[in-house]
Amino acid sequence: MKQIVIGFLLLLSTVEVFAQPKKPTLMILPSDNWCEQRYFMTEFDNQGTKQKVPNYKQAFQEDTEIGQVISKIGGLMIDRGFPLKDVEQELKAIESRTAESNMTSSTTSGSSISESPLDKLKNKTKADILIQIWWKVNKTEQGKSVSFILEAFDAYTSKRIASSTGNGTPNNTDIIPVLLQNAILANIDPFAAQLQSHFDDMFNNGREILLTVKKWESWDKNLETEINGDEIKNHIYDWVEKNAVKGRFNESNSTENRIDYEQVRIPLFDERNRALDARQFAINLQKYLKAAPFNFEVKLMTRGLGEAILVLGEK
Repeated sequence: MKQIVIGFLLLLSTVEVFAQPKKPTLMILPSDNWCEQRYFMTEFDNQGTKQKVPNYKQAFQEDTEIGQVISKIGGLMIDRGFPLKDVEQELKAIESRTAESNMTSSTTSGSSISESPLDKLKNKTKADILIQIWWKVNKTEQGKSVSFILEAFDAYTSKRIASSTGNGTPNNTDIIPVLLQNAILANIDPFAAQLQSHFDDMFNNGREILLTVKKWESWDKNLETEINGDEIKNHIYDWVEKNAVKGRFNESNSTENRIDYEQVRIPLFDERNRALDARQFAINLQKYLKAAPFNFEVKLMTRGLGEAILVLGEK
């Protein structure tokens, strides 16, 4: 009888271990507004349009608080079982690599797509969720206090998935990172629950990406050309439906020149248990279209982790 009870308890323990939900990987960054207020911004040429983006490298080099703040918040998230990507180390790794080209282009027509510094960072780290922190220091009669805004975004779609705001208790003894840590501590559990709920949905139903299929003007076909008795765009639709998690996606546009798929649900991991992003998913579609009976030349481009663009007709 004793052996049966022990065996039962061991079984329960094993079930408990395997029942633990998988946690998303996080990356913590200062918010755009925080960087703007402290002049940690730089201009980025986005296909001919000037765009201001946060200069995270400068922020970590020149601000005395940001590293400590991220460390304190990171500690709170690690305590709750969330794996954390070290942003400062990733920035150093990117900096040490050979300078990358800011754009890719067709060798024939010169069509191009550029990548922002944040996209490069997201592509390098492949975190599931980006957490952005903003704070300011308030002076009161009781001492210093901090106000904060903590927001989480899906790294693939940039959708806001969790948020928390609050004010800390004033005192004159703690440094700013500690004041901020204490202020966030009172609100961290509901915030963490929102993160886990979003990730659980992704785990069960796949993560969302955008997928676009276009054609080069020089191509002698279009997406309504028939191959084996059916239009090319219908072949592509069938492939996406078969490979999306539970066949879940939305075809928002379909013409002879362009197809737009939104909310395409793809698995979190491939068959080798590696994180799957829009590029890897689109590579499989690219291979499908390059093989018989299609035999198309297909160019693949990406924007960040969550958007892939296939252009048919040339490289």
